[in-house]
Amino acid sequence: MPLTALGSSSASGPPGPRRDPRPGPAAPAAPVATTAACLLLNATYEPLCVVSSRRAIVLVLAAKAEPVDVSEVLCHAELVALPVPVVIRLTRYVRVPYPAQVPLSRRAVFTRDGSTCVYCGAAATSIDHVWPRSRGGTHTWDNVVAACRRCNHTKADRSLAELGWSLPQPPRAPSGSAWRLLGHRAVDPRWRTWLGLPDVA
Repeated sequence: MPLTALGSSSASGPPGPRRDPRPGPAAPAAPVATTAACLLLNATYEPLCVVSSRRAIVLVLAAKAEPVDVSEVLCHAELVALPVPVVIRLTRYVRVPYPAQVPLSRRAVFTRDGSTCVYCGAAATSIDHVWPRSRGGTHTWDNVVAACRRCNHTKADRSLAELGWSLPQPPRAPSGSAWRLLGHRAVDPRWRTWLGLPDVA
């Protein structure tokens, strides 16, 4: 009588696939995206610029900066797991020259006005010239505001006095180094406190 393997069935039939008891290689962990943006503050907490999350992590690991606000995402290195920074502060003060004029742009106007229509408080979808350009109005900070489509269409080329409208406050050019960051990128809501911007509801 032929011998059978211990614990195997003596029933005839083709042998099943052989299983290797050794564990296979573990699947690599999904990489953490580190290309998001991080606000860089001077040692005095003055906003300087926006850097990538990867650059922010390098600065923190090199002890050239410290995290001020972090996200819930962890970046895993060989020996450390570091929360991805949202705001970091330099450990040493750096002097940076700033341009005197803040560039005027649609995005910067939206940020200044909290992305809300200055006439009715609805969500802003366009910009409006308080004194219409067709009547000599200038494309300057003190004459440009954020507006919704309805108010912009209703106002058309009329003045506020003709409509009986008023502004909550006169529009003006923003001041401060934080505004160098605006006009060309979206603002993370977690940066607004450091940029001196109003919270958006």
